[in-house]
Amino acid sequence: MARSTVAVTGGNGKIGSAIVDYLSEYGYETVNISCGNRQEHRADSYITADLLDAGDTYGALAKADADAVIHMGTIPDPYSHPDHTTYESNVLSAVHILEASEALGIESVCLASSINAIGSEHQPRPAQIDYLPVDERHPRRPGDSYGIAKHAMEVTADGFGRRGSLTIASLRYPWVATASEIHDAFIDADRSLAGLRTAADATTRDVLFSYLHISDAAAAARCAIEATFDGHEPFWITATDTTAAVPTDELIETFYPDATVEAERSGHESLISCQKAADLLGWEPEYSWRDW
Repeated sequence: MARSTVAVTGGNGKIGSAIVDYLSEYGYETVNISCGNRQEHRADSYITADLLDAGDTYGALAKADADAVIHMGTIPDPYSHPDHTTYESNVLSAVHILEASEALGIESVCLASSINAIGSEHQPRPAQIDYLPVDERHPRRPGDSYGIAKHAMEVTADGFGRRGSLTIASLRYPWVATASEIHDAFIDADRSLAGLRTAADATTRDVLFSYLHISDAAAAARCAIEATFDGHEPFWITATDTTAAVPTDELIETFYPDATVEAERSGHESLISCQKAADLLGWEPEYSWRDW
């Protein structure tokens, strides 16, 4: 069945609103499901719902009459809320989305996961990187409430995926940035080895010097709801290059001396492999900060 109507939770947010705009450009009917201020212009229709309420979630998706759901309506970090609230937002809302989608016969669900699912920038200990490039096989060892929640969300999606009625993609996003944010963080900043040691955590060692342009993030979500694989699959979704001005082999030597290098990286090539996303979703990023 062709998927023509897409419900986007959190369609008022940074990534959610970009996804709504992107889907509209591709001819999709869009439904923004949010609990914040009504922003009617963001989509073809708007539904106010509390995604922590199972009935509200079911009712909103039933009203949307969607063929697919892109779930972006969660707390995006571990700092602004108590830990249990962050966990609840990311895990319980996903359970409600998946359960309602399954019951309503919705074909495809895209979930917003994160690089933090493996244990990354928010935890007190450094990220443990076993091998490079990191792919979907890499162990997950999160220690903060946000990373733990993203890990738990993926495990939950595994369970729903085994039931066989849904195509579920969990997209592991790094820092997703607009053009102006990329300019400020990379073009106007010192990205040498010395500069990297004092740069923001969202762009340095514990996130494997990864980033993503917001247009590529939106494109990945569209590819995810158009995919036809069975069950649940996690995907790395990052730019093809690092956030560093120095070559990738220097980053590995300096910051990951104990990691096994399974495939040599040339130039400024990313430390994360997105080959699975290319193979199963047909997605490849278009934007690099070096093009500015």
